[in-house]
Amino acid sequence: MGHREDLLEGAKRCLLQKGFARTTARDIVRESGTNLASIGYHYGSKDSLLAQAYLALVEGMSFEGDAGISAAPGSLERFREVWSNIVASMRAPGSMWRLSVEIMGMGDQLPEVRDQLSRAQREGGRGLVSLMTGVPEEEVPDGTADTLGGFYMTLMSGLIAQWTFDPRNAPDADTLTEGLRQLVEGVRQS
Repeated sequence: MGHREDLLEGAKRCLLQKGFARTTARDIVRESGTNLASIGYHYGSKDSLLAQAYLALVEGMSFEGDAGISAAPGSLERFREVWSNIVASMRAPGSMWRLSVEIMGMGDQLPEVRDQLSRAQREGGRGLVSLMTGVPEEEVPDGTADTLGGFYMTLMSGLIAQWTFDPRNAPDADTLTEGLRQLVEGVRQS
């Protein structure tokens, strides 16, 4: 690996160990075995590097993994399976989702980072639509990524917040699925 990749890997480890605000450029250099000048040369700033590292962590997550997603695309069971995998990742020690709450709260202080992460929201929504529908990500239209994907990202953000602040009472996949079922039934009745 070159310095660019070493920095990114070191920054990912720092984020998971210390979070965004407490990670210093020196921490990243120590963790990556590089030098301070490399951060500016390859990423422009420590915050930009950390934003890229965070995005890489999110992109590297797989909710299909060993558990697999076997239910029919678009079904309530598929919804439950996907959210079950997401919730399991939130329960894991050192969950990177807690890092998401920290970064959301720092948005106004880090406009460059906020802008980078805002652009990634559509792709996150596109990925969730793909998981729910079985349609490959590259085939999910922008309009669907913006609407249905935006809905899933909003659900994800709320779930992250609840699991961070009150994990004992945060909803699990069964609760979310039952809530969706009740919502759909209520819409059908009106």
